[in-house]
Amino acid sequence: MTMPDLEHALDALAGRVTSLREARAAYPADLAPTLDAALAELDTAAELLAEAREELRKAPKRAGSKKDGTQRELKLLRQVFRAFPVPVVVLDGGGVVRRINPETSRVLGSPDGYLVGRSFPLLVDVSRRAAFRSHLTSVLQTGQPAAFETRLAHQGRTHTVQIALTRLTMPGEPQQMVAAVALPTEVQLPEPGEPQQMVAAVALPTEVQLPEPGVRRAEQTDGALLLATAKRQDLLVKIARLLLDEEALLRPVALQRATRLLAAEWADWVIADMVRDGVPRRSVVMAPKNHPLGELVRRVETADPATSQVVLQVLERGSGVVLEMVDDETLLGFSAEGPLLTVMGAGSVLSVAIGRSDGVLTLVRGHDRPPFSLADLAVMQEVGLQIGLAVRAQSSFQSRSRAADALSASVAPRNLPDVPGYEAAAVYHPGSSVGAEFYDVFPVSGGWGFALGGAAGKGEEAASVSAMVRGGLRVLSAWESDPDLVMRKVNEALVAQGTGMFVMAAAGFVKGRQIRLSSAGHHPAALLLPDGGVRFAAGGGVPLGIAPEAETGVEVLTISPGETLVFYSEGLISSRNERGEPYGEERLADVLSRCAGQAPSTVVKAVEADRHAFSGGQVWDEIVVFALRGV
Repeated sequence: MTMPDLEHALDALAGRVTSLREARAAYPADLAPTLDAALAELDTAAELLAEAREELRKAPKRAGSKKDGTQRELKLLRQVFRAFPVPVVVLDGGGVVRRINPETSRVLGSPDGYLVGRSFPLLVDVSRRAAFRSHLTSVLQTGQPAAFETRLAHQGRTHTVQIALTRLTMPGEPQQMVAAVALPTEVQLPEPGEPQQMVAAVALPTEVQLPEPGVRRAEQTDGALLLATAKRQDLLVKIARLLLDEEALLRPVALQRATRLLAAEWADWVIADMVRDGVPRRSVVMAPKNHPLGELVRRVETADPATSQVVLQVLERGSGVVLEMVDDETLLGFSAEGPLLTVMGAGSVLSVAIGRSDGVLTLVRGHDRPPFSLADLAVMQEVGLQIGLAVRAQSSFQSRSRAADALSASVAPRNLPDVPGYEAAAVYHPGSSVGAEFYDVFPVSGGWGFALGGAAGKGEEAASVSAMVRGGLRVLSAWESDPDLVMRKVNEALVAQGTGMFVMAAAGFVKGRQIRLSSAGHHPAALLLPDGGVRFAAGGGVPLGIAPEAETGVEVLTISPGETLVFYSEGLISSRNERGEPYGEERLADVLSRCAGQAPSTVVKAVEADRHAFSGGQVWDEIVVFALRGV
């Protein structure tokens, strides 16, 4: 065969390959005839190459003829390789892609040459990777072809294929290689090749329709790019809203919520490793929704992040890492069954720092999903920064909250003691900030004492002043028999402290049926009679802390069985409805009159329920209602 004849035959082959592509596009549901014809064309190409080689051997040798012949042969091989109507991949002995034809790039949805230099077994279904490597080694060593069915997954596309492996002779290649071709099960495998070998891989999908030649990848279209950008922005908005929620500050839920959102919308696996005492520790593992909560999840949870190369790298450098294709499956550490990324079925991995190296957030996608991109890395770095800020804010808020709880505990007793001859009950409703209302019941010489009130102000300073007054009233009552004398001494101490705050307070000593009251600017107590009548005590006086000499109001009340003495805070009667109207003492008296004959616990709950309905559930200042009923 002369060179013009060979070139004419190659042109005819190229024309028939084009026809095969058109047939495949026209009849996508009936690929069998097209595949048979494609295999026939492969045979034709092989015959042409054999004839061309024979002619080259017969040609007269001249200086440079060997080199020229090799170059012509390589040129012919490249033309035929690129013209194959089926995916063909040439691998070296380690399974690394050395050559890839356009049809392979089109089927797998990757740019031309993208897979060159990458490990082909990573495209193979996890359960079949070991078998693939064994077949690859066997083909290289024995020269016998091998075939098996598996799935190929890349760029979010999944194909069920029959992979055929056979050795190839490639001029100019110093090492053995293999060609991988995926064929239907019934197709005859090619014969073993010549002495210097490679392996070629051809993959024909049996479940999905192949994309048309020249069609742009969906994720590369302008509309898809805009949609992906919008999705990333939407994620940032959702994360910010989630982390700024009040509950995320009150409870340690920020990390759990964020990883749950990412697992639902962005990845198959989401892992958060937080640094504690200078060492990364696994904090959260979110598995795929359809994944059973079994051994694999527990292995990921118990794996030590300090052995993960990618976690340590992100912590050391403070910058994120994105692996569009996992080349090293040991990066996340090991389990009893091997590398974690292998058993997780990882196809793509992304890791970013949480906050300022407070931890590492790792996202893993399987082979059947599009890989992470640099754009994903950018948005996840922002997500990691937001999570870090939320975790720090949560820690700071909870420290302050614990301090506030301690202050609150210092202004209200955990339980009310039993006062002989009386039933007692109280409700304490915290306001929108650390407040200053207090109440207390305590033993005194020859009876019992009680006190309630609040500093004029909010926040930690007001709460601390209220706690000081409460403690002073309780302590001094152990030595004094008159609540008014106790109130005056507490006033002297408060003025001496120079806090600049004043405190409205009331204190009473209970001895038998008599209650001696001292009031320092506090609201007057309400006395609920058995017949439903309500009258108010005198109250009066000037708040503590204003002047060195206290001005108090003093009175003595006799409480008969069935009568209930009710004390209440400023926060109750100053509560307002949607029209700005105050709750007031008249409404309180109306509610109390409907509670005649009821236990103190029922009375205080009725008052709180009425106030709640009146103000639409809004609470600004603390609310204290304390009831003492004679029995």
